[in-house]
Amino acid sequence: MNKPNGSGLSRIVKAGQCSIQGLKAVFKHEAAFRQELLAVTVLLPVAFIIGRTPLGISLMIFGLGLVLLVEVLNSAIEAIVDRIGLEQHELSGRAKDLGSLAVLMAILLCAVIWAGVYLSGV
Repeated sequence: MNKPNGSGLSRIVKAGQCSIQGLKAVFKHEAAFRQELLAVTVLLPVAFIIGRTPLGISLMIFGLGLVLLVEVLNSAIEAIVDRIGLEQHELSGRAKDLGSLAVLMAILLCAVIWAGVYLSGV
């Protein structure tokens, strides 16, 4: 049985198109993502200055990417919750709060990675 998005190369192309649509949507609709992307744009060159080794630079870039990744997932959670309904509901609020917590944790992990690389000289 074929899946709706096809198989083989056509599936890969379709997945790429969906990813581009997702990038456009998160950039258009999510102010937090745009702010974090701006921070990444500023901090990315700094990673090459502070990171003294390829491992250190890679870890710092990983931390920045982690923040963006978790923000995208948080935005997906928020979109699903809003699709279900905009009325106040305990579980909807909890889902959004947990997504927000995940973003905060990613930011804190990124800060720990950057501090560790800076302090250790990696």
